[in-house]
Order: sequence, then C-alpha cells, then structure tokens
Amino acid sequence: MFKNFSQNVLNWVAKSFKNDPGKMLIITGAIGWAASSIAQIGAILVNPKISDKEKSFLVPQEISDAICNIGLFVAFTTALKMGTAKLFETGKIAPKAVREFLNKNAKLYADKIGKLGFNLDKVLKEGTDPYKAYNIYKSFGTTAATVGGGILATNVFTPVLRNNMASKIQKTFVEYSQTEQNQVIRPQVQYPMPSYRMYSGDMRI
Repeated sequence: MFKNFSQNVLNWVAKSFKNDPGKMLIITGAIGWAASSIAQIGAILVNPKISDKEKSFLVPQEISDAICNIGLFVAFTTALKMGTAKLFETGKIAPKAVREFLNKNAKLYADKIGKLGFNLDKVLKEGTDPYKAYNIYKSFGTTAATVGGGILATNVFTPVLRNNMASKIQKTFVEYSQTEQNQVIRPQVQYPMPSYRMYSGDMRI
C-alpha cells in the first residue's frame, strides 16, 4: 500500500513539475518553512522550563516569524522566477537555435522581440530544435533564478524583517514584565483610634 502511494506521489510530482522545477522548489521551500515553524512552536509549548507568560509572547512571535518567512520567500522567489521566465518568453534571452529562428523570420518577429505581448511558447513549434533548446534554457534559467531568490530571501531579507519584528515583540514583553513587577499591592492603612490620656489633677485630653 505504501509503495503504491509513494509511486503515485512520484508520478504526480513528475507530471506536475517536469517542465517547471522552479515551481517545485518554491512549494517545497514553503512546506519546509511551515514544518520548521510548527516544530519550533511545538517545542516552545511543551518546554516546561518556559513559563506560561513567556509562551504567551513567544508563540505569537514564532507565528509572526512563520508568516514573514513563508510570505516573503514565496513572494520574492515567485517574482524573480516570473521575471526571468518573461525574459525568455519575449526573446530578450535566447539560445543560439532560437536566435537563428528569429533571424530567419525577422519579418514576422523582429519588431516583437522584447515586447510583453510576445511569447515564444506560442511561436515555437513543439518538438523542433528551437523549441527544445528554448525549453531547456528557460527551465534552467527559471530554476537558477528560483534558487538564487530563495537564498536571498532566506539569508538576507527575512532575517532583517524577522529581527525587526522580534525586537518589537521583545520590547513589548520587557515593558509588560516591568509593568507587572511594579504593580505592588499596597495594604490599606488603618488609622488607629485616637488615644486619650487622663492625668490626676488638671484633666488634659
């Protein structure tokens, strides 16, 4: 049963991402971020050395980190991947076989190269040498852009944003802790009844 399930999963992955490995990297990267964040939150919740008060701040902080990490990773890598793909689709970046094809058909495509409405996916015929070369280069280029985007998002952008968010949450926690410590319960002062002293002879009150 497990063998059949794993085989079905592999078949689905191969069918879905064989022409777009960059998309698979984005999805698996997001899943990895999510799994890591869930594990971190779980570790905080089950740690007996962390007080409930600290957990009430740490858990929201980890959730904020997860949203920041996943959102920025997916947004940045997707934008970079799509931008790179558009450079290939419009002919701004093209392998030799595609350049030769475009030069031979200059009357049809010379004034369209580089325009957003131009798409080599629709122009090149599947199975031809220009299409094969184009598909390989485009796949490699978008994959490299996705990997590069993931590295930048993971090691540059998310740490900066995450540290900024964490510092604000930590500041709030410190202020809350200090406020809580300064709230000392003062007992109500009970004023004693006035005492009267009586002296023999002249009475003085």
